[in-house]
Amino acid sequence: QVQLVESGGGLVQAGGSLRLSCAASGRAFIGLAMGWFRQAPGKEREFVAGISRSGDNTWYADSVKGRFIISRDNPKRTVSLQMNSLKPEDTAVYYCAADLTYGNSWHGNIWGQGTQVTVSS
Repeated sequence: QVQLVESGGGLVQAGGSLRLSCAASGRAFIGLAMGWFRQAPGKEREFVAGISRSGDNTWYADSVKGRFIISRDNPKRTVSLQMNSLKPEDTAVYYCAADLTYGNSWHGNIWGQGTQVTVSS
């Protein structure tokens, strides 16, 4: 079973950058697509970015396309989310997800505990 631990959240001014990291335990990590989701107060959890098992394919929500970059390091079992040009509307708890799949929408099957990102205006 894969376990996930996120880090890197914090408070940043609008226009700034943050880098989130997700450390995974378990050899199954290499065989899983990974993703990042976020949940703002009073809103449903939403997909932010995803990356295939090899890292060759990435997917992004329209709201973050061109600003966020997802990457993974399989030997180190980590997934990262580089967030640039942050906006106040990016404020949310960010969750790392393993075993990312797509039906009518993106889903994760294994979740980390989340890390808070707050963007001040």
